[in-house]
Amino acid sequence: METLFTQIRNCTICSPHLPLGPRPIVAGTASARILIIGHAPGTKVHQTGVPWDDQSGKQLRKWMGITDEEFYDETKIAQMPMGFCYPGKGKSGDLPPRPECAPQWHKPILDNLSNLKLTILIGQYSQRHYLARQMEKNLTETVRNHNKYLPQYFVLPHPSPRNRFWLSKNPWFEEEVLPQLKQLVSEHLKIQ
Repeated sequence: METLFTQIRNCTICSPHLPLGPRPIVAGTASARILIIGHAPGTKVHQTGVPWDDQSGKQLRKWMGITDEEFYDETKIAQMPMGFCYPGKGKSGDLPPRPECAPQWHKPILDNLSNLKLTILIGQYSQRHYLARQMEKNLTETVRNHNKYLPQYFVLPHPSPRNRFWLSKNPWFEEEVLPQLKQLVSEHLKIQ
């Protein structure tokens, strides 16, 4: 897996399209039991090179009910975004993940994660890619019907501070979905 990650970190496939240049972000080891698939790194993560090292990451760790140390333990949790590099700014936030990454790198990574118990799909891009036609009509309904995708996938909205309105409009998410997420994460992290 180290060789694969070295190849990924040296990837320049979409270099001409990246305003800050390539800096692929990926983490994990073959023993990881949980995989997190998000959109693409933001500018802060691009600068630090650390997955989810921003306000969205703080919220995600809170949702999962784990510490920074647990979250960044690559022997237990792997990180694989839909787009490995910062894609640039759009009109209402960051641009979508670059389309080259998932077809090029996801399968080789998944082939190396033999102990995987749960994949957390964050946001519409990962859900569209991995759930395809099983997705509901929109992200809200997909998350509301999260049990449909278990035990393989756990679906979440993006934990961005921009999603405060969505969270306030959908109180069932914090009341019903997050306790189940915390329980599953806790169970999978305790497996020896």
